[in-house]
Amino acid sequence: MLIKRIELRYIKMELVAPFVTSMGVETHEEHIIIRVESDGVTGWGECVAQGNPFYSYETVNTAWHILRDYLIPSLLGKKIVSIDEAIGFCARVRGHRMAKAGLEAALSDAFAKEKKLPLSEMLGGVRDRIDVGVSIGMQESTSVLLQKAADYLEEGYKRIKIKIEPGNDLELIAAIRREYPEIPFQVDANCSYQLSDVDAFRAMDHYGLLLIEQPLGYDDLYDHSRLQQELETPICLDESIQSLSDSRAALELKSCRSINIKPGRVGGFTESKAIHDFCASKSIAVWHGGMLESGIGRAGNVALASLPNFKLPGDISASDRYYKQDIVDPPFRVLPDGTMVVPTKPGIGVDVLMEQLNRVTQHHEDFTAT
Repeated sequence: MLIKRIELRYIKMELVAPFVTSMGVETHEEHIIIRVESDGVTGWGECVAQGNPFYSYETVNTAWHILRDYLIPSLLGKKIVSIDEAIGFCARVRGHRMAKAGLEAALSDAFAKEKKLPLSEMLGGVRDRIDVGVSIGMQESTSVLLQKAADYLEEGYKRIKIKIEPGNDLELIAAIRREYPEIPFQVDANCSYQLSDVDAFRAMDHYGLLLIEQPLGYDDLYDHSRLQQELETPICLDESIQSLSDSRAALELKSCRSINIKPGRVGGFTESKAIHDFCASKSIAVWHGGMLESGIGRAGNVALASLPNFKLPGDISASDRYYKQDIVDPPFRVLPDGTMVVPTKPGIGVDVLMEQLNRVTQHHEDFTAT
């Protein structure tokens, strides 16, 4: 595959409602859409770096710089025979996993289309539907939270996740459990606690939680190991896992009993698959997280989540969970049984709505092979 042209688009999409976590309030989502053109094939990817460095050190601006000045020049004009070869060309750049993941996603879409395969099949997926859950941000009151949960369960979502922080946790957990004693239910702390908060986590053991996601520091494994020893509830790591080597260390230290896989956080589909396979070999179930992607990134997430060891419902919500109008057709929907259909057309399996993409594009830049 000869890489003839790569385009970057900085997009800004308004959320249906503000999304509140311990890290702050989001009203718009800023990402980079990447378009790769080869011989009659166009591949689309999404870099999930955000407008601020609160989840990751990568931002839209840093990712744009790395893509424009290092990653794209490494590939433009080259004939690429595989994704592994493309990764090799970019290997000199250390870190910057979100930038790399967005470019790998676009290349993967192009390769799958060239082979006339759905991306899910090219990645090794085995399901035609995936189980989906929903992540609910912090709300103004417990009653509003309960109503949100009721609405999402009515739509079919199989699992509820709520955001928590110190002092805004046990009351919310108890309220959800009273209302829904049997529903799969988990919480996400987004690194907002310390090991000294162990008593609060011990109290959570009484509510039958599916898991507690990333309670401690974003780059920590050791304290999570100490905390997990004190709890019956499984800890799941998100921010702390940026590679296969992190996954190995986490399981060796017994820092967690589950891992949330996000391709953007770990550097792409290839590293995601490696983590998936390693966890499967250790009988550790994984699940797919979300970064408020547009339909382009969501399509890749759905394809990856069709792999066999994604055994827990993921945070791959319907398009209208976050956006009034997505930039792909068809939009992603949750079926009444709490599943989402895995696209079967070649590549990511959805069409990009260019008129809508143009509306949300704030800036773009083209790179053409000479």
